[in-house]
Amino acid sequence: MTMPSARPPLRLWMAVATAAAAGALMALAFPAAAIWPLVFVALAMLLPALMGRSIGGALLVGLSYGLVFFALQVSFTARYLGPVPWIALTVVEGALTAVALVPVALAYRWLPRAWPRSRAVALPLLIAGLWTVHELFLGNWPYGGFPWARLGMSQAQGPFAPVTSWLGVSGLSFLMVALVALVIEIVRMGAWRRPTLLVVPLATLLVLVLTPLFPTARSGEMRIAAVQGNGSTGYFDEREPYGVIAAQAEATRTVAGEPIDLLVWPEGGVDYDPFRDEATARKLTRLVNRFEAPLLANTATERGDRIFNTSFLWTQEGEATQLHDKRHPVPFGEYVPDRDFYYAIAPELIGLIGREYTPGSNPPLVRVDGTGVGLAICFDVIYDEVIREGVAQGAEVLVFQTNNADFRGTDENLQQLAFARMRAIETGRSVVNVSTVGTSQIIRPDGTTVSGLDADEAGVLLEEVELRSGLTAGVVLGPWIQLGMLIISPAALVVAGLLSRRRG
Repeated sequence: MTMPSARPPLRLWMAVATAAAAGALMALAFPAAAIWPLVFVALAMLLPALMGRSIGGALLVGLSYGLVFFALQVSFTARYLGPVPWIALTVVEGALTAVALVPVALAYRWLPRAWPRSRAVALPLLIAGLWTVHELFLGNWPYGGFPWARLGMSQAQGPFAPVTSWLGVSGLSFLMVALVALVIEIVRMGAWRRPTLLVVPLATLLVLVLTPLFPTARSGEMRIAAVQGNGSTGYFDEREPYGVIAAQAEATRTVAGEPIDLLVWPEGGVDYDPFRDEATARKLTRLVNRFEAPLLANTATERGDRIFNTSFLWTQEGEATQLHDKRHPVPFGEYVPDRDFYYAIAPELIGLIGREYTPGSNPPLVRVDGTGVGLAICFDVIYDEVIREGVAQGAEVLVFQTNNADFRGTDENLQQLAFARMRAIETGRSVVNVSTVGTSQIIRPDGTTVSGLDADEAGVLLEEVELRSGLTAGVVLGPWIQLGMLIISPAALVVAGLLSRRRG
C-alpha cells in the first residue's frame, strides 16, 4: 500500500468554498427542509476539504463550514431581538466548530504516516470518533453547551433513526460519519476492486439500514389531553392579566366531559406563580376538579431569592407537591452569565433579560397514580442526561413542554419537534410534545405521529397514549459510548501524532 500524498486534494480557497457549500447543505438536512440524505453529501464535501491542511488552514475550513451552517440553522434567534443574538451565536458556534474540527485534519495527516495500513478502516473510524467528540464538545461548553446540531438528530424522518435505540444519538452520528469516511478512503485508494476492503463500509451501511427498534414492553395506557392554548406568551406580546391561563382554560373546555387521566399544559401556560398568587391557585384548583384529573403545568416560580422555570403537578386538593425545575436555563435568554461583562458590550439587549433563572436539581419525573411521567422543559429536550434520568427513574411516557411563541414563523418549532421524535425512538417511549403556540404532537415510540396541532392553532390533543417500560440499549449504553469516544479518540490521535513525528 502506497504512502498517501501529504498534498491537500483541494487548494485552500477551494476547500474554504467547498466547506461553505457543505455547511449550507448540512443545514438543509435538518427541519424545516429535512432532506436527510444531504448529511452524507455535506460530509463527503467537508472531509476532503480538511485533508492535508495545516492547523491554520483547518481553522479556516472549519470556520467556513461552521459559520454557514449555524447562520442557517439558528436564524430563528433573530426573530424578535434582531441580528445581534443571531450573529453572536453563529460566530461563537462557528468558531468552536473550527477549533473542534482541527483534530480531524490532524488525523488525516498523522495516522497514515504513523501507520500506513490504517487508511482502510482505522483512519475512518478515528475520523468518526473525533467528529463525535466535536459534537460532545459543542454540546457541553460553554455555559452548558448547545447540542442543537448533532448529525444523529437530522434523521428523525430518515431510515437510520432506530439505531439510536441501540447506540444513542452519538452512536448514530458516529456510524454516519464512519460510513462517509470509509467510502472516501476506498475511492482515494482505488480499493473498490478489492472486495475485502468493502466489508467494513458495507457492514456499516447494513447496520444503519437494517437495525430494528430496540424492544420495550407495553405497560398500559394513559388518557392524556395536551392543550395548545395559542395565547399571548411571547416575550414582547401584550398581555392581559391572567390572559395566558384564560387562553389555556378556554381551549381545555373543548374536551369537557371526556374521561382524562392527565391534563398537560405547555411551558409558560400559567401567567403567575400559583405558590404565591392565590387567584392563580384557585383557577387551577377549579379546573382540575371540573375535569377530575391532575394538571401538569408550567410557570416561573420563586423560592427565596431564586427563580426557576418550573413544571408542577396540580391536584384536586389544590396543591402541587411534585415539581421539576428546568435543568439548563438558556444563557442570554433565561439568564445572563457574566452579566457585567456582557452588559458593558450590549447594555440594551442584556437589559431586556430581567430574570435570572436558576438551574434545577430535582428529578425530571412526576408520578400520576403510580405511572412515571418523564419531563423535559423546552430546550432541555436536547440534553441527553435529562431524558435518560427520567427514563431510568421509571418514566413510562415522556412529556415535553415548550413555548415557541418567540419563534413564530421560523423553523425552530419543527427542529425541536424532530428532536422530540428522536427521543421517542431512542427511549422506546411515547412522547407528548405540547407547545403554547405550536407545533404540538403526540408521538408513538417508533417516532410516528398519533395526532398534532399546527402552529397558531388553539386546540387539544386527546389520546390514549401507550405506556412502555424497560430501558433501551441506547439509554443504557449511550453514556458509555460517549465516554469511550471521549477517551479513545483523542488518545489515538495523540499516539498517531507521536509516531508520525518519529517516522517523519
